[in-house]
Amino acid sequence: MNRLAPVSSRLPDFTWDTLDAAAVLAAAHPDGLINLSMGTPVDPVPEVIQRALADAANAPGYPLTAGTAALREAIAAWVARSCGAGVDGLGVLPTVGSKELVAWLPTLLGVGPGDVVVVPSIAYPTYEDGVRLAGATTVRADSLTAVGPTSRVRLVWVNSPGNPTGRVLPASHLRKVVDWARERGAVVASDECYLPLGWSAEPVSVLAPEVCGGSYDSVLAVHSLSKRSNLAGYRAGFVAGDPALVAELLKVRKHAGMIVPAPVQAAMVAALRDEQHADEQRERYRVRRETLRAAFTSAGFRVEHSEAGLYLWLTRDEDCWDTVDWLARRGILVAAGVFYGPGARQYVRVALTESDERIASVATRLAQP
Repeated sequence: MNRLAPVSSRLPDFTWDTLDAAAVLAAAHPDGLINLSMGTPVDPVPEVIQRALADAANAPGYPLTAGTAALREAIAAWVARSCGAGVDGLGVLPTVGSKELVAWLPTLLGVGPGDVVVVPSIAYPTYEDGVRLAGATTVRADSLTAVGPTSRVRLVWVNSPGNPTGRVLPASHLRKVVDWARERGAVVASDECYLPLGWSAEPVSVLAPEVCGGSYDSVLAVHSLSKRSNLAGYRAGFVAGDPALVAELLKVRKHAGMIVPAPVQAAMVAALRDEQHADEQRERYRVRRETLRAAFTSAGFRVEHSEAGLYLWLTRDEDCWDTVDWLARRGILVAAGVFYGPGARQYVRVALTESDERIASVATRLAQP
């Protein structure tokens, strides 16, 4: 009898499991662990969002996969404010966080064996995981000329501000990607989860007129409330763009049961309508970023890119695992650059998501022999 091959056989080992030994070493530090690895928010969920969640807790019926009218309106209004998009002709859809959509987007779009998906050369690993789940082929490239003349490209991922590098792509570059994809009948999916966190550069959305030309044809933007509003535990994200593509995603997601819970939808409305808490959280990250940047550069690290987003992209011009080990012995856990692609083997990613007290102690730790 033939047995089905497990789906997990298409995937590599889970990225973060390879950091377990370093985590144990860092946790053994006498002053405790400073976790700068995964980027998990540590600050409280804003009270306005907690109240909205609690007020919607009595939700015995099934929620709408498409999201409530209030949520769709809140998403469209936020996209108009933050991305420079117009609400006319814009499709929007809530998702169970952004990672779920990233992992399943190729499959939901019908990408499969024989198709090509382009991802950044140094990239969030879930892009490639999603391609593997769909049975398609990944091409890592930052320049579309490197992709070659193939007509098999069905989906192009762009990520600005980038994870892990913090790199911001200019509007002119994004426009070229959109034009290139449209000429070939491909879709551009832009991961913009860190768009509100520009530091030394101002990120631009793929939905901005100077990028998409005022048309959302073949363009999707992926957003998350995990970092902006500390809602990683709520799994609250959304996609916006081409209304025909969004409608197709909705049709499939209805069948698959990919639904944001009703109380979370209500919490998302509150989060998207309130900018004060987002501004306050952004300021916390700005201060932590300055503290960490000064500490690591004083310790001999070089910061590359990192002009936006939630991370510092650092190197000591050595193998990333040597750097991970050196930091772990000082009780500091960071992400190995190799998680994000073979071109990042000499880098580590440092998150801004730790308490102010822990962040303030990093410089002292780095000075330890």
